[in-house]
Amino acid sequence: MKPNYQYEKRQRELEKKKKKAEKELKKAAPAEAPASPEPGTATLPDTPSN
Repeated sequence: MKPNYQYEKRQRELEKKKKKAEKELKKAAPAEAPASPEPGTATLPDTPSN
């Protein structure tokens, strides 16, 4: 049976495209994260401690 090179090439291209999209999303996410406060560092309202 003859191998289907076009199919294999298309699958590789789709995999590359998918990885690139994931990488861009990963790269974009940290840029937005610092704008919001970090979890665990909640700011409490000023209350007098008597």
